[in-house]
Amino acid sequence: MAKPPNPPIHHHLLLFFLLSLLPLPLSSADDSTAMTELASALSPTPTGWTGTNPCAWTGVNCDASSRVTSINLASQSLSGTLPSSLSSLSHLQTLTLQRNSLSGPLPSLSNLTSLQQLYLDSNNFTSLPSAAFFGLTNLQTLSMSDNPSLAPWTIPADLTQSTSLGTFYASNANIFGSIPDFFDSFPNLQSLRLSYNNLTGPLPASFSGSEITNLWLNNQLQGLSGSIDLLSGMTQLYQVWLHGNSFTGPVPDLSNCANLFDLQLRDNQFTGVLPASLMALPKLANISLQNNVLQGPFPAFGSNVTVTLGSTNGFCKSSPGPCDPQVTALLAVAGAIGYPISLAQSWVGNDACSQWTFITCDSQGNVTVVNFGKQRFSGTISPAFANLTTLKSLYLNDNNLTGSIPNSLTSLSQLQVLDVSNNNLSGVVPVFPSTVKFTSVGNLLLGKDISSGSGSGSNSSTSGGKSGGSSISAGLIAGVVIAVVLFFGVVSFVSYKYYLKKRHQRFGRVDGSEVVSEMVKSVAVNDVNGHVHRHGGGVPSELHSQSSGDHGEMPVFEGGNVVISIQVLRQVTNNFSEENILGRGGFGVVYGGELHDGTKIAVKRMESGAMGTKGMNEFQAEIGVLTKVRHRHLVALLGYCINGNERLLVYEYMPQGTLAQHLFEWRELGYSPLTWKQRVTIALDMARGVEYLHGLAQQSFIHRDLKPSNILLGDDMRAKVADFGLVKNAPDGKYSLETRLAGTFGYLAPEYAATGRVTTKVDLYAFGVVLMEIVTGRKALDETVPDERSHLVTWFRRVLINKESIRKAIDQTLEPDDETFDSICKVAELAGHCTAREPFQRPDMGHAVNVLGPLVEQWKPSSHEEEESLGIDLHMSLPQALQRWQSDEGTSTMFNDLSYSGTHSSIPTKPSGFADTFDSMDCR
Repeated sequence: MAKPPNPPIHHHLLLFFLLSLLPLPLSSADDSTAMTELASALSPTPTGWTGTNPCAWTGVNCDASSRVTSINLASQSLSGTLPSSLSSLSHLQTLTLQRNSLSGPLPSLSNLTSLQQLYLDSNNFTSLPSAAFFGLTNLQTLSMSDNPSLAPWTIPADLTQSTSLGTFYASNANIFGSIPDFFDSFPNLQSLRLSYNNLTGPLPASFSGSEITNLWLNNQLQGLSGSIDLLSGMTQLYQVWLHGNSFTGPVPDLSNCANLFDLQLRDNQFTGVLPASLMALPKLANISLQNNVLQGPFPAFGSNVTVTLGSTNGFCKSSPGPCDPQVTALLAVAGAIGYPISLAQSWVGNDACSQWTFITCDSQGNVTVVNFGKQRFSGTISPAFANLTTLKSLYLNDNNLTGSIPNSLTSLSQLQVLDVSNNNLSGVVPVFPSTVKFTSVGNLLLGKDISSGSGSGSNSSTSGGKSGGSSISAGLIAGVVIAVVLFFGVVSFVSYKYYLKKRHQRFGRVDGSEVVSEMVKSVAVNDVNGHVHRHGGGVPSELHSQSSGDHGEMPVFEGGNVVISIQVLRQVTNNFSEENILGRGGFGVVYGGELHDGTKIAVKRMESGAMGTKGMNEFQAEIGVLTKVRHRHLVALLGYCINGNERLLVYEYMPQGTLAQHLFEWRELGYSPLTWKQRVTIALDMARGVEYLHGLAQQSFIHRDLKPSNILLGDDMRAKVADFGLVKNAPDGKYSLETRLAGTFGYLAPEYAATGRVTTKVDLYAFGVVLMEIVTGRKALDETVPDERSHLVTWFRRVLINKESIRKAIDQTLEPDDETFDSICKVAELAGHCTAREPFQRPDMGHAVNVLGPLVEQWKPSSHEEEESLGIDLHMSLPQALQRWQSDEGTSTMFNDLSYSGTHSSIPTKPSGFADTFDSMDCR
């Protein structure tokens, strides 16, 4: 057979030309270039990275085509900046760089479409590019926690392209803003950790129904807020850390979360009754609920559950069991309006007649009046009102209530007044007896069935009869309405003039009330019927009137504080007699008094000679702060009076005096020395009050004058922080606020004494000094001892060298056993942290609460005569103990406490002739 001829040479050239036009894939040589640049950028060069073949380097894996698929450089003490060429490693599946000191911007990883595992934790990266995670369609794990140097960033929407994402860790990474609502893009997401950032706002709705098992959102800088109801739909939950936020409302029913093992809800603002289903969760082993305002029956968890409840919750009893029927009914009422925190902070215990706000009782302890008028409450009217069988008056006016009026209210046989005006109520109007004054104006849909749009009643002002069904002309209706309006207008005007005249006759004019009104921007609120609309915390009615009987004309302003006439204060203090003096302060004398109903009060009377600018500033500061905050460990302001040049403030009476008296004057006053349990409980109460001032109230404050004489004690020896005359608004963020120096020698933080610049850390310093006084029984400044011991902080720092020095330094009245001594040492160590030389070395007050809380709750006194505490369950399994330890420590080893400075304080000793307490006027 003849051999076929060779193809012409031009055919070969054509084929070569066509092939040259096809795009060529990146070669292993390109990977080699990128890896060489990476090696050059790192210092020191990673161990084993020698030669020209990256596939032979230690920690580097390649596929069959010599393309890099994995880089593992974890924990090699590397520094440097990642090169942009890293994004050319298109076959890279795993990049492990955690626990190094890498810095600079993170390069864009958008071309790494094969990337599945990305570990960037514990480095010093400074920024993320705008499209850092764009196109990472195969990403399964993104772990970048503990990168605190990152510029503030938000979770990018580009991440939704990573639909296979199963793990997302970004704790302590400077994320701010809200949690985006796109988590339904991750059907496989199981672990989400975003703790220690600055996330705000509510939980996203897309969490509900997700597969998340481990959810860590704890310790946000400002705090996530809103309810956590959507957790009910997260049925795969195993571990939930939400502590250290600002969540509100009740704890939801989590009965569908059958796998829940660990639930951390402490340090929030949860209210309401714990659902019984929470106690029945089959796998729950650890739950923390302290530092909330929970209510209702004491929870009864199983013996296998480690429970931390703390002391701020307001359970009706100290052991499991049903609450008083009136308490149960009122809590159901609160539940219908979302358990407002304003109610939770007052509605504590098992007696609704024990100064619960908005509640009035008769002498037999029966609830007769509930006044929710003008409180901006949202929600519905609870049928449980019908369980308050002695109720006579119910004021629900001027709120945002929706739904219908429960028909059960018609069963209240003693009801005389029902005011639901100016809400958003709808539905059928129940028919009340003619003896009930029923007011319902301002509810446009009331009498209408929203579901059908049909009218089923009238939106009248009063009821007692049935509406007619005959057709009446529009003109006649309009004429009748106009005539009625004019008639009631004239009657109201005449009644109002008569009311004003009678009010002036009974009370007279309170001098200076215009000044206080402008100062607090609050007014007395009374309707034309003489009904009082009480705002915030109330006080006994005798506080407002010298005569008994009608209490319907109490002058009340926003916040619950009252303008009180000087005549009333003179009467209850026996005309400010010497026998009634409780103490003397920098601006005047404090007198004790007793109201007609037996309520004891303390009246701070500012001396006319001290009432210059600084006196008025303190007076304004006290009112300005205490009308904005309310906490069980802050002393309550009940009222005030301006009488000519006098300024008077009325507080709740604290019968056991001050902490200073019990620490330093107990022998002279005939007191017993404080036990250690009393001391550490007082310290915790103080810390919680100041923590609330710093960050848990709607507006943050700095006290600036924390000291034992400003810590007041009740009969139960529980403490409240007092004297808010030097309080300043806390500055935002990490910036300091420059002020004129004010405070007390011995408690001033060094940086404040030197520069006048103040942050919340000055309160931490003063708190640390008070802790030292509690441990030693010695004053912050004591001129009766040698100079080297006169300044407590400087001396105490030397004491902290070892435990034997501490044992010699503690108050000898304590006579501690080993168990008590261990507790004392922990408080002493905390005092050292709080008085660190540099502000940034001091913890925040939340840390102090977390240290002191277990000492109060779990420290068990050796003396059987003393009250027993819960103690520590030594029978926990090792995994349970580990989970408990992790929950107490936040995010485990990532956040170690900063040690206190061992250097001596630079606070100047008190110059001769200076007063113990001074402010800017004294320092000019």
